[in-house]
Amino acid sequence: MTIKQHNPPHPSEILKGLWLDPLDTSITAAEAIGVSRKTLSKIINGNARVTPEMTVRLSLALGSSAESWLGHQTTYDLWQVEQYQDELDVVSLVG
Repeated sequence: MTIKQHNPPHPSEILKGLWLDPLDTSITAAEAIGVSRKTLSKIINGNARVTPEMTVRLSLALGSSAESWLGHQTTYDLWQVEQYQDELDVVSLVG
């Protein structure tokens, strides 16, 4: 049984709140992660997804697991789509 989270946070909120703020850093972490400041800024501001490559980068830089970052992004994305699932033009193929 899976428990669905109500309005899960974007991974940016987790990245900022649980990692960057306590480490007293922000966009300046981009160099350590190996990405541009623009790329990290988009993620931190919730304007970009955490890609599989970025999850590995975050894992290496922060000591967290790539799977946990993927899980946060997937949970967020799925919840977003479920909010308009009734508008999707889908017909059930099973009885």
